[in-house]
Amino acid sequence: MSNTIYLWPEGAPFAQGDQDSDQPTLTPYLVESDRPRGAVIVCPGGGYEFLADHEGEPIAKRLNEFGFSAFVLRYRFAPYHHPVPLTDAQRAIRYVKLHAKEWNIDPHHIGILGFSAGGHLVSTAATHFDQGQPDANDPVDRVSSRPDAAILCYPVISMGEFRHDGSRRNLLGENPTDADIEHMSNELQVTPETPPTFIWHTMEDDAVPVENALLFATALRRNKVPFELHVYERHGHGIGLAEWEPSARTWMPLCAEWLLKQGF
Repeated sequence: MSNTIYLWPEGAPFAQGDQDSDQPTLTPYLVESDRPRGAVIVCPGGGYEFLADHEGEPIAKRLNEFGFSAFVLRYRFAPYHHPVPLTDAQRAIRYVKLHAKEWNIDPHHIGILGFSAGGHLVSTAATHFDQGQPDANDPVDRVSSRPDAAILCYPVISMGEFRHDGSRRNLLGENPTDADIEHMSNELQVTPETPPTFIWHTMEDDAVPVENALLFATALRRNKVPFELHVYERHGHGIGLAEWEPSARTWMPLCAEWLLKQGF
């Protein structure tokens, strides 16, 4: 594991102060390989209110066991609202792509994985991206922010009927406009350019309804975007690696196999 990387060493845009919570970071978990391999940026959940530790480093280390380098993103959350978390995720994608050769990583196979609200952030990164600014002074800003794969773990997707109230409030404020709700309901933002996606959820999740995963999968299908969807019956929300659950714990091996199929 390398040292923590500040995504904006000179100070992040929109920063409201100079505390750790005002400065998004990436923590690398690198693996040695005889050739450049794909890597995955990990976004913990926490309702855009905090970051859940068990959805960060343990996930990166498990990805390492399957041969993938990983990076844990500490993105900003409430009192920060949209577009700040997305700005942090896009910066992370651009940064890893730009520096990929230094880490023996394939810059064309950079995925992003997130849990719950982190899953919403990943679905946002997968549907709201740009190709970079060729004339930007900062070389990071010249790089595309499109991820090459998205992995959604019991994700928040919609800001509408099946929303998670806390995530919507923390991301969009107390009184979001209809336009804001539609813009951040990512099942409505899928296009044929959305990257291949792996999704898993549990039927018993009573915090973030499984309809979120189903809505996104339906939108991917409609747009002919490759995806893999796993819905497990047992257990509720926030189960991370689910190592104690014989069924749901299969998500990580299945995900690793899927990443290999994507060329990672």
